Amino acid sequence: MALVQNEQRYRVLIELGIALSAERNHNRLMEKILQGAKGLSHADGGTLYLVTEAKDALQFEIMLNDTLNIAMGGTTGKQIPFPPLSLRDDDGTPNHSNVSSHCALTGTTITIADAYNIDSFDFSGTKAFDVQTGYRSKSFLTVPLKNYEGEPIGVLQLINARDSDNQVIAFGDDIVPLIEALASQAAVALDNQRLIEAQQTLFKSFISVIAGSIDAKSPYTGGHCHRVPAVTLMLARAACDATDGPFADFSLTEDEWYELEIAAGLHDCGKVITPEYIVDKATKLETIYNRIHEVRMRFEVCKRDAVIACLEGLLAGSEDPETLTRRRDETLARLDDDFAFVAECNVGGEFMAPEKIERLKKIAVQTWTRTLDDQMGLSINELRRRPAEPSAPPVVESLLADKPWHRIPHEPPVDVARYEAEGFKIRPLETLYDLGEIYNLCISRGTLTAEDRFKINDHIVQTVLMLKALPFPRTLARVPEWAASHHEKMDGTGYPCGLTRDQMSLPARMMAIADIFEALTAADRPYKKPKTLSDSLKIMSSMARDHHIDPDLWRLFLSSGVWKRYADEYLRSEQVDAVDIAALLG
Repeated sequence: MALVQNEQRYRVLIELGIALSAERNHNRLMEKILQGAKGLSHADGGTLYLVTEAKDALQFEIMLNDTLNIAMGGTTGKQIPFPPLSLRDDDGTPNHSNVSSHCALTGTTITIADAYNIDSFDFSGTKAFDVQTGYRSKSFLTVPLKNYEGEPIGVLQLINARDSDNQVIAFGDDIVPLIEALASQAAVALDNQRLIEAQQTLFKSFISVIAGSIDAKSPYTGGHCHRVPAVTLMLARAACDATDGPFADFSLTEDEWYELEIAAGLHDCGKVITPEYIVDKATKLETIYNRIHEVRMRFEVCKRDAVIACLEGLLAGSEDPETLTRRRDETLARLDDDFAFVAECNVGGEFMAPEKIERLKKIAVQTWTRTLDDQMGLSINELRRRPAEPSAPPVVESLLADKPWHRIPHEPPVDVARYEAEGFKIRPLETLYDLGEIYNLCISRGTLTAEDRFKINDHIVQTVLMLKALPFPRTLARVPEWAASHHEKMDGTGYPCGLTRDQMSLPARMMAIADIFEALTAADRPYKKPKTLSDSLKIMSSMARDHHIDPDLWRLFLSSGVWKRYADEYLRSEQVDAVDIAALLG
């Protein structure tokens, strides 16, 4: 009979060990440890403590008592009202008077047959509890939980072992090794869980640092890398909560939630290679600085030359003074007007008409005289791009020009084959940048050249390449796809791969909506005013009709109130206006 009983106990111990090693949820793990120990020892109750992070106390994690019908902590949702057990007295002396603290301090197992007949520990609190509840606390088994370094990380305490007649007995010598073995397995499971949680926390913090550094690069996109994940997770939660419609069966496991959070946090990690002066390019001639100042000085030189020519003519008496003065005034007025026009073109806008481009090119061919060597004070890279002066100054030059050295080559050359191998539809242009003055001033919309636009769009290519280079574990294998598809469109006209709706996962489509909604409502962009909530929703409703974003997800975005929750938390008060959701859904 004893042999059969021992075999059953070992089988239970093995099954408990397997269950503990597989459990990922902290509260469920705590319950399995205590429930398993109670069942194995036939104890009436028990408590599981964990050493606090400061290692100065034992924190109550879960309490169970069958007779008193007590279940607190763990997954019960009921808070344990007792304060932590201090491991040291106020003067710093180790607290060996309490059996649980003594167990944690010494790392030894303590077996007590009757708490009322022992003087080595203070059971006054236990006795007071008994008086209050009518219970009789008698036998105790207190076992340390030690991690792989042999350091106690918790204490498992069982109370009132019972025999087959339900009578309270002492914990037998045969059961103590089994509970110690269970405590050892529990400590390993708990320590592993803590290590995994610590790694996840560290990884999430690292991603947050990356996102923060990307946002910090530019005051105009600050917060984008943190706000997009917020919208994405709100929309994912709405899909999980849906009870009917296309998302009734959608759900995310705990691992998938973590995977989505990681993907959303890394969705723009490729922007670390995007120069901030491209992202922040507020005028057409802007690079590291606004080159309109150079152009202005050329006009100033032309104006001074006009005044000097007039004065020299007056001194020489070669022409009528009135003619000279009139010519000077006309030239100054024309130069003022021409520069005002160039400055206006530099600001950019919605559309630059062909006649404006023609006028700009006519202004460009006007000349000025440079008297200083334009290769003095240049960097090595600039000198490599610029040929030697064909003749010594003075040199007559155009007011505006597109010069060969304005075209900045790719260094090193771009590996186009890599773009093809990854299925990217976008391709690098012939040059990295084109700083030509006429070329930039003739930009028809906005302030970005084709090269600038590619450099910005290329951030998603770099995101893909960076994420694919990381050895993600199986549970995070979809991070590259989820993170790098937020510029794709349902009709296949997006980038970088031109994916269609059927080729994109649901989380990727969620992130596409989140990225657009955040961009439309962002109040920190240099090139536009923040749009109101109603305008943003109208624009995106039109995008849904045109199959640029997922129409089903967009309806969920509207009907579930994700837009409202986001607006309440992130938008300025002046952006939040009246929204007719019924009209948008209709």
